This record gives sequence, C-alpha cells and structure tokens, in this order.
Amino acid sequence: MPRYTTTNTTSDKLLTPPLIIILVTVFIDLIGFGMVIPILAFYAEIFNATPREIGFLTAVYSLMQFVFSPILGRLSDRYGRRPVLLISIIGSAIGYYMIGAAGTLSLVFAGRIISGITGGNISTAQAYIADVTSRENRTKGMGLFGAMFGLGFVLGPALAGILSKYGVHIPFYFAAGLSLANAIALYFILPETVKPGGIEHVGPGRNRFVELVVSLREKVFGTVNMVYFLLVTAFSIMTYAFVLFTAYRFGYNAEQIGYLFAFVGVIAVIGQGFLFHKLVTVIGETRLTVIGCLMMAGSLAVFPFLGPSMGGLTALLATCAVLSIGNAFASPSLTSLASKISPEDRQGVSMGIMQSGASLARAIGPTVGGFLLNNAINKVDDVTVTRTFWTASVVMFVAMGAAIYAVKIVREHQPVTA
Repeated sequence: MPRYTTTNTTSDKLLTPPLIIILVTVFIDLIGFGMVIPILAFYAEIFNATPREIGFLTAVYSLMQFVFSPILGRLSDRYGRRPVLLISIIGSAIGYYMIGAAGTLSLVFAGRIISGITGGNISTAQAYIADVTSRENRTKGMGLFGAMFGLGFVLGPALAGILSKYGVHIPFYFAAGLSLANAIALYFILPETVKPGGIEHVGPGRNRFVELVVSLREKVFGTVNMVYFLLVTAFSIMTYAFVLFTAYRFGYNAEQIGYLFAFVGVIAVIGQGFLFHKLVTVIGETRLTVIGCLMMAGSLAVFPFLGPSMGGLTALLATCAVLSIGNAFASPSLTSLASKISPEDRQGVSMGIMQSGASLARAIGPTVGGFLLNNAINKVDDVTVTRTFWTASVVMFVAMGAAIYAVKIVREHQPVTA
C-alpha cells in the first residue's frame, strides 16, 4: 500500500510562492466557470429548453461533482494534489468545447456531465492551501481562496457578456482555451505538496453518501457541514433563477446579466478580501456565519419585489450587494472552521466531504428552482418568481438557526475561536 505525507511547506508567512500559484490557478479556473453562468440559460433556449430543463442542465454538473469530489479529494491525499488538479482542468476544457460545439440539447448535457465529472477539484485546491499554510494563517488562506472565486466571477461573467455579442457559443470556446492554458501552466509551475513517505489510507474509502451521513454524526463538523449545505442550496437556487428572473422582470440580455454577475463578483472580492479578514479576528468564524446567513435570508426575500418600477437597477444592485456580502462572510468562515477541526492527514478527505455536500446542494438547488420557476405553460411569471426566491430565503433562515447552534457547540469544544 503506497504511503504519502505532506511536505513541510507551511510557514508563518502567508503569501508563499506555492500559495500564490494555487490562487492564480483557481482564479483562472473560476474565470472559465464564471463565464458559463450568465449565458447557459440563453444558450439552452436555442434548443427550446424550458425553465425546468435549464434547471436540470444547471444541476447535472454539480450532481457529477457530488459523486466525484470526495473521490478526487481522496486521490489527492494518496497520489498528490498536482495530478488531480491537472486532470480535472483538462476535463473542464473538453466539457466547455463540447457545449460550444453542440448541435442538440443532449450534447449540451453531455458536455456538462464531462465537466462535472472532472470538475470536483475545489476540495483538492482547498487541501493544497491547507498544505502550504500554517494553522494560524489558514483562515486568511481560505479567505484569499474565496476572493479568487469573487475575482473569477468579476471577469468571467463580464467576458461572457462581451463575447456573447459575437455568438452565444463563443464564450464556451474561450473557456475551453482558458482551461487548456491553465492546465499547461499548472503542469510546468505548480509544485507538489504530497510526497511518498507518510499518510497511509487503510482499506477502501466509504461510499460518498455514507461519508456525508457519518459526517453529520460528528457534532461539530456535522453542524458546520449542514450549515454550508443549506447555504449553498439557497445560493444555487438564486444563481439559477437570477438569469431568468432579470430577463423576465427587467428585460436584460446575456451581456447585461454578465455585467450584473461581475458586480456581484466585485462585492464578493471586497467582502472576502477585506471585510472578512477585519471582522473574523474580532467576532470569530461562527458568529460571522450567523450574520452572513441573516443578510442572505433577508436579501433573497426582497428579490420578488424588485422591478423597473419598484426600485429599478439601483434597488437590484443594492440587494445583490447585501446578498454577496452575506455570502462573503458565511462561506469562508465555514470552510475555515471545517479545515481547523479536521486532522492534518485528512484535509483532502474532509474538504472532499464538504464540497461533495456542496455539489449535492448545487444539484438540488437548480432542480428545485426549475420546478418552482416553471409555470403550467413552461414560462416564468410573478408567482413563480416569488415562490422561488422565498423558498431560498426560508432555507437561509434555517441555516441561520443551525449557525446559531454552531456558536454554542464550537464554544463548548473550543477547537477554534468562536
């Protein structure tokens, strides 16, 4: 049985060369991912897809991630972070190209499935950050990781909006080329952090469904994982519905919606790259999670009231800003908590379980949203908009209740600053 150990790459310095390289890798990866969000619904409509089918198309990517994310996390613990990241990014390139070249809705689904199978690399990237940061700097490292998400969602949707003017398929080809370039750069410059000699995995790993259930039995990690699952479910409902909602209520096209997502990304960068670091040292991860959940729940409840004659673009941007800042507070707090309460030799597995649950949430969210946003004639109307966003709001209020409970149990166990 092969044995591996993480190299002694951690130091008191935060911005080490390996951390900078992985952050750049994640940033490029997320640009490609972010490009898909504002245009997928418009692209699917070329094939006469209904809101329900668009929901399934959005969900199938994350369903594949749910299945394969813990597998990739375990493989990265055993064989190294670098090869897993490399293969997954190449898979993304293939998937993007297939979608852009598709002539039928079935081929679009096939491209999404391939991208999802090889797209469960978030847990591996998080484990890499855990490898190259000290325990004291891990919260900041996860915050920077979240900021890369925000930056990806700044440039990705904006690029998609600009490129969509030359054809709705062009952004997918661009994303494929970007992923391929990312894979080449990773191959030549990203150092490995897992070397032969230490971590031994005994016996086969548990089924991913079993791992999720078992994780819920662990009082602290299970609670953190549940809050994260609910947060991602609500946010994925919103992400899916937002494109169709703004097209229906405001009459926006792919380019305009791309700029809206870019705005959300800018706010996320500010929230995770600046505000999060300032506040987490003062009030701690668990309390910051509660605040973030409350902000998200409130903003989601407001969306159905927005429109050209109900606050217009200003109100829409303000509501998006509150939602984005709330997510910027809660999401990195939860991933930091999960990393700190996990053993050093199971960072990849723990992050894999957490991101696997998040992938399941991203599959459930658009699927539920697809049914809620779809009326009897396969269209969007005011009633379907209201019930969709209010459902997401209710989910976030439940997440806030679980986060309040997490404040209590984290204080009792004292694994991190509460």
